[in-house]
Amino acid sequence: MPEPLPTPHDYRMHPALAARFVGAGLVALALVMFGGTALVAVAGWSGDLLLVPLVLGVVGVITLGWWLRSRAYVLRADAEGYHVRLVRGAGVRDAAWRDVESAATSSPRGIPCLVLHLRGGGTTTIPVQAVAIDREQLVREVQRRLDAGRGLRRLGDS
Repeated sequence: MPEPLPTPHDYRMHPALAARFVGAGLVALALVMFGGTALVAVAGWSGDLLLVPLVLGVVGVITLGWWLRSRAYVLRADAEGYHVRLVRGAGVRDAAWRDVESAATSSPRGIPCLVLHLRGGGTTTIPVQAVAIDREQLVREVQRRLDAGRGLRRLGDS
């Protein structure tokens, strides 16, 4: 018998995807520093002025990395339903489990996704590579949550 799933539960962002966001932040910081350096050089100001955007940028990138690893989530599931964040093109981002008709896997544009089909024709698409959990485990857990939200139990569960 599978043990009950924790409720609510946050499915965090995959570390590789979080690293891409932090890398983009570092590139943005480098561009700001390049522009700031050019401005300081042309205006003849003191180079010490560059310390302010540098320190703020480094603190910002570190904070972004911390937030992505420890606070940000891709999918939050509880006993009532789910909420999706940080996924572009996810479709319907919030729904109750009772509004979900089915859960299936799909590969639009070659990207493996979990697709939740809702009553009324809406869908929620979650790329499984964005979540820091094994693909099969994510599908099993969402299916169990869907069944529990509908008041169903699988054969063999007490």
